[in-house]
Amino acid sequence: MTAETLTAAEAASAMAERRLSSAELVAACLDRIERRDGTVRAWLSVDREGALAAARQMDAERAAGRVRGPLHGMPFGVKDVIDVAGQPGTHNSPLHLSRVPVDDAGCVALMRAGGAIPLGKTDTAEFAAAGGRNAATRNPHDTGRTPGGSSAGSGAAVADLHVPLAFGTQTGGSMMRPAAYCGVYALKPTWGEVSREGAKLYAASLDTIGWYGRSVADLSLVAGVLGIEAAAMPRPLAGLRIAVCRTPYVDKVSADGHAALDRAVRALEAAGATVVARELPSSLNALNDAKETIMRGEGRAAFLPHARLYGDRFSDGLRRQAEGPDVITRSVLKAAQDYGAHARLVFESHYRDVDAVLCPGATGEADRGLDSSGSSILSSLWTVLHVPVVGIPAGEGSSGLPLGVQLIGFRFADAALLAAAEAVAAVVDPWAGKVRVPG
Repeated sequence: MTAETLTAAEAASAMAERRLSSAELVAACLDRIERRDGTVRAWLSVDREGALAAARQMDAERAAGRVRGPLHGMPFGVKDVIDVAGQPGTHNSPLHLSRVPVDDAGCVALMRAGGAIPLGKTDTAEFAAAGGRNAATRNPHDTGRTPGGSSAGSGAAVADLHVPLAFGTQTGGSMMRPAAYCGVYALKPTWGEVSREGAKLYAASLDTIGWYGRSVADLSLVAGVLGIEAAAMPRPLAGLRIAVCRTPYVDKVSADGHAALDRAVRALEAAGATVVARELPSSLNALNDAKETIMRGEGRAAFLPHARLYGDRFSDGLRRQAEGPDVITRSVLKAAQDYGAHARLVFESHYRDVDAVLCPGATGEADRGLDSSGSSILSSLWTVLHVPVVGIPAGEGSSGLPLGVQLIGFRFADAALLAAAEAVAAVVDPWAGKVRVPG
């Protein structure tokens, strides 16, 4: 097993035991990027020299007995709507090609304080928003298909073994869709649990910083560094009670997507978990519509300055949200926000007797072509509800491409969800504990 194929948890252990140096790990990741990114195109920029210098510093600190945290010496990728001091911060927009932030975003600052090393900036849809230009990233398992979006580069970079961890953002389904399509793990934490200072604003009441890894243990390591409460004790499956929800959008899920969920249910039941079928109350059937309204309504405030300043140079789809004719009225936005607030209480009451809710990770395998990043409808509802979500690989579809499931928890109970996800992933992910090398 080579360094770039290690999970973050495995690499952290190897570095702690002096079996692997940060310099070796960073060099292995950079070599993988050199070999593969001409095809996958996950990165907009890579700070090769800066990363190697930081890795040598982290190794020297470890040798001197100073270890900043469990991710000391760990390289990670950063979606290019999240600022990294001294690295390009273009938001994948031609309007910001020369922009270089002077401060780290909050999540990057915490990682750096813990000894982790930002390797570079990953590709994204322009401003991580619907209506701008798409990422150039390709799915590493089939380069003729989308990796999902808007966190396209981050999901693909972790899947293609360029880096063990990467940050993304989610306003609708921008974390979970790449996780399902690329076959990696992801956490979208509770809204507001992680500072989004230093990330491009889209919709203030939806935008959430999340991250990708190759195991639930990887996700938990990052959660700890970012200040999320200590991970709960591992949960035995025999004590878990899980509700299966195919969502109000069940008709949008392909046969492959349903099959992946069915396999997950059988595996959980065989391992001793209690699985119950329980759909959302019909009063919550409009959650995706609410997401669209809130996203575009709050997006007006986020993009109005660009529309006024840049005029026709600004992407037409984003300008329409800001100045018309696609502007959401304030009364419509207020109604959608009120609906979302009420829905959060209904959800928690409806599922109060279960540990987590299981649903499909996406509508199915990754879409063909790169013009669309796929439908976010299976994730948008959970984003509106502000709940934490873990994306778990769940086998392959009829074309041999990854499929996923989502495990949903309760607001500000992220640690409990991660503990449950650790147990669930052990039986649901057929690749758990193995190395899957695309290309």
